[in-house]
Amino acid sequence: VQLQASGGGSVQPGGSPRLACAASGFALRDYSIGWFRQAPGKQREGVSCVSMADDHSTYYSDSVRGRFTISGDTLGNTVYLQMYSLTPEDTGVYYCERLPPYGSLWPTLTPWADYWGQGTLVTVSS
Repeated sequence: VQLQASGGGSVQPGGSPRLACAASGFALRDYSIGWFRQAPGKQREGVSCVSMADDHSTYYSDSVRGRFTISGDTLGNTVYLQMYSLTPEDTGVYYCERLPPYGSLWPTLTPWADYWGQGTLVTVSS
């Protein structure tokens, strides 16, 4: 089982990068996939979750709702996080994680994550 996160980089405020979490060794349709971020000196923050087992239902933190869109591609076994209107406060390392299929319980599901991607750094700066 592996998760491979990619798509980070340096962007200007207002930028719109798309992160990808490519899964291998299991079928996305049986799980939920979450994204969380870790900024320097700050606690981990859950960003979004897609419940692939529950009709691709999506969930967002208050800080990103309306700016980020999560989606899952079952054929490509990849989850995407499209980010819009980035600010410097969105800077951090973004990780994806595999969660149980009960996505409606996110973010309380996070203690039951069992696999993580390696993280991809997003730096928002002018």
